[in-house]
Amino acid sequence: MADTFELEIATPERLLLREQVTEAQIPGASGELGVLPGHAPLLSELGIGPLSYVAGGQRRVLSVAGGVLEVIEDQVRVLAISAEKPEEIEPGRAGRALERATERLRSTKENLDYARALSALKRAQTRLALAGHK
Repeated sequence: MADTFELEIATPERLLLREQVTEAQIPGASGELGVLPGHAPLLSELGIGPLSYVAGGQRRVLSVAGGVLEVIEDQVRVLAISAEKPEEIEPGRAGRALERATERLRSTKENLDYARALSALKRAQTRLALAGHK
């Protein structure tokens, strides 16, 4: 059994990462998924939150939102709707998104899509929290 596996993180626009890692913590739709070398095959819906991994002895983190996760043999593929590295996140913009999402949830509109509003809130919270991890 190998000590590492290949972690690949991509969005429809770009490939963010392809690296050998020793572990990964990935937000699934139903909770956190921990992946180590030799993990059983898995296909899961990707949640919203921080995705962390260890490469070269250092823990690194990204923000991901929605998509799918696939674990096969010595590869983990994360196909995210959106994903960002901390240095790509503009704190001011993330803060404004958090304010908008909070206001939307406080709204008394009858036709408010609460699931979508909660997703926007969680994504903004994750991005703002990771903006300081540069």
